[in-house]
Amino acid sequence: MASLNDIVRRHTDLGPDDGEHLRRLLGSWGPLADLCFADLLLFAPVKGAQGNKLVSLGQIRPTTSQTMYRDDQIGLFVTMEGRPMVALAYETGEIVEGEVDLSAPKIRARVQAIPVRHEGRVIAVVTRETTKIGHRSLGDLELAYLNVFERLAQMISEGTFPFHFEDSVTEVSPRVGDGALILNKHVAVVYSSPNAVSAFHRLGFHGAISGRKLEDLGFRPETAQTLVTLKVPVVEEIERGDSVTILARIVPLLRSGELDGALVLMRDVSELRSQERLLVSMDATIREIHHRVKNNLQTVSSLLRLQGRRVVAVEAKAAITEAERRIAAIARVHEMLSRGTGDDVLFADVVRPILDTAESAGIVPVRVNMVGEGPVLPATKASSLAVVVNELVQNAVEHGFPADSDGGTVTVELVYSSTRLTIRVHDDGVGLPPGFDIDKQTGLGLTIINTLAKSELGGELAIRPAATEQSGTVAELSVRLE
Repeated sequence: MASLNDIVRRHTDLGPDDGEHLRRLLGSWGPLADLCFADLLLFAPVKGAQGNKLVSLGQIRPTTSQTMYRDDQIGLFVTMEGRPMVALAYETGEIVEGEVDLSAPKIRARVQAIPVRHEGRVIAVVTRETTKIGHRSLGDLELAYLNVFERLAQMISEGTFPFHFEDSVTEVSPRVGDGALILNKHVAVVYSSPNAVSAFHRLGFHGAISGRKLEDLGFRPETAQTLVTLKVPVVEEIERGDSVTILARIVPLLRSGELDGALVLMRDVSELRSQERLLVSMDATIREIHHRVKNNLQTVSSLLRLQGRRVVAVEAKAAITEAERRIAAIARVHEMLSRGTGDDVLFADVVRPILDTAESAGIVPVRVNMVGEGPVLPATKASSLAVVVNELVQNAVEHGFPADSDGGTVTVELVYSSTRLTIRVHDDGVGLPPGFDIDKQTGLGLTIINTLAKSELGGELAIRPAATEQSGTVAELSVRLE
């Protein structure tokens, strides 16, 4: 189905501002269909059709009554002769009403055509369409709703509805069937629907509602003041503890630019807000767990550091230092997660601290650079990769630049697509020893790298001499991304 913007651009002479006005109308006309118990359609003249054709720009069915249209009407073309009420409303700029025979569906219908005015011009026509059925007396609710619809229809024809600065209506926004209040120009209730009364009962208010002002019903005092002063829609949530939350959307009803009343639509969103609070609580709990894991790992790292100071044997001291460094790499991942709002981290944020540590760990001056940002990764994969990067960079610093060298540069390159991440560590050091074979290496660092890269990450690891025009060694890990 084509969008409103597509239809307007392709088939009408309406400008961008006109299209935006119609978009706001379609975004807020759900309550209109409910108030009038009828289908609403939006028509505009087709460009270059010699004033004889119309195109349907929008359609909405009521939730308070049965629809006339089983099929979608958006994007369909009709003639002016086939829609005489629309043609008359567009030509005169006045609201017109009458009975017509519709061709699709073939039925006798009651049609009310409302000109849509924008910046003083009629740019489209809204039709309210109902089947011609037997007459019956209308109840208080129907009379009240129809009266509000007529007032909003008049505002559409005057160009004062929809409102220019109204917040977007969402799926959570209340509809008429959820509960409605009708206010007079003094912001006092003159009608309350049964569902609205039930909503106030859930809030603990059991007194008479008619005649009450908004602040008497639990609304903030500034809500009525904003409505009277600015004459714009207001959205407010009324809460009773953590168990009941009522969302209210207040739509001003204007007459000649002055406030003449308001429509208050109400919806019980208690369950939704409860779920949101639960998610926030769970998120905070998860962040706290990551924070505690990070603290525990840092404690272990500190204990190893203390132990290392008491060890005399050089090999034992080096082993403890390496263990401390590996634990610190994992702790950094949990530190990132403790500050975030999810269970994923930007891998570059994990790598940077590792590189800073490695740069200061060399025997000779070594500069460590990073190229690329890398993807956002889940915590489990980021932890394993952090350890691998830590080992690869440490190997490059320690073995690529021995004590008798002049130092150099290590570059960590992160290259990724939607399906694969490649981590490339290149140093311009002394290069690999003769006959180097990664599968025959027994060192702990390479054993850890091989185990994590192939078993846990399902990746492919290669260590090779740099290209002939370069010097040093290149270690490359390629990992498939989910």
